[in-house]
Amino acid sequence: MYELIIVGGGPAGVAAGVYAARKRLRTLLITESFGGQSIDSMGIENWIGTVNISGPDLAKSLETHIRTYAESTVDIKTGIRASKIEKTEGGFKVEVGGETLETKTILIATGSSRRKLEVPGGKEYENKGITYCASCDGPLFSGADVAVVGGGNAGFETAAQLLAYAKSVTLLNRSDKYKADEMTVEKVLAHPNMRAIPNAIPKEVRGDKFVNSLIYTDAVTNEKHSLPVTGIFVEIGLMPATEVVKGIVELNERNQIVIDPRTQSTRTNGIWAAGDVTDTLYHQNNIAAGDAVRALEDIYLHLRAR
Repeated sequence: MYELIIVGGGPAGVAAGVYAARKRLRTLLITESFGGQSIDSMGIENWIGTVNISGPDLAKSLETHIRTYAESTVDIKTGIRASKIEKTEGGFKVEVGGETLETKTILIATGSSRRKLEVPGGKEYENKGITYCASCDGPLFSGADVAVVGGGNAGFETAAQLLAYAKSVTLLNRSDKYKADEMTVEKVLAHPNMRAIPNAIPKEVRGDKFVNSLIYTDAVTNEKHSLPVTGIFVEIGLMPATEVVKGIVELNERNQIVIDPRTQSTRTNGIWAAGDVTDTLYHQNNIAAGDAVRALEDIYLHLRAR
């Protein structure tokens, strides 16, 4: 029986694995791949201690770090996902690729995926002008005309970040009402280089080697318009990867795992969660790693000191 099984190989999962190795907890880390959402980023400039790193390079760095410390303490299974978790009298059973493994505790660090811009050109121009991370990729669009798709808090916060770099920012919202806080909307729209288009439904992304325009229709008049931009930042929501723990831990209305922010513990004794899969207010790589460290400290106390 393992003392701990970590599910996920992004910054949270790897940070947890490194700390588990250093604390000599008999651990298994399960992940389809390393890196999490950031694997698709062209350049990450807010990973503390590294001025700029690409998503693939960050993934390699994370994998190298955990494998360096793993030794005989942390087993690593890659290219596979946990398919089922069951509570047992002594802990949990985790099904992985037809194999059933037992553990005393579990850390869920499966992250989330961003809802994609599902229009013609949406897939073809990912990382060629379409991006899902302003804090990662915003500086790459310095002096450019860019668009933000999404009128919630995330969309307006993304627009606010981009105004520090871009020549102009145009936000497209599907209705005439914004989901973002009124104060946030008012503050962002007051910027001279900012504008918002209500009732705008994205229909197509066009370009050559890179994006050069976003086609949208007016939901009221049904007129088609072309917005000339070289960058499109998509903020239309996240989908937490919580299928494996449905019915095992408490989820909120967004299917995020409800945790105690002091310890990262869920309301199911023996299960913790960290990173984008949780109901915490902010989600970023550095925050995810810190969440996981907090969780590991509590897991260690749970296993060894209580």
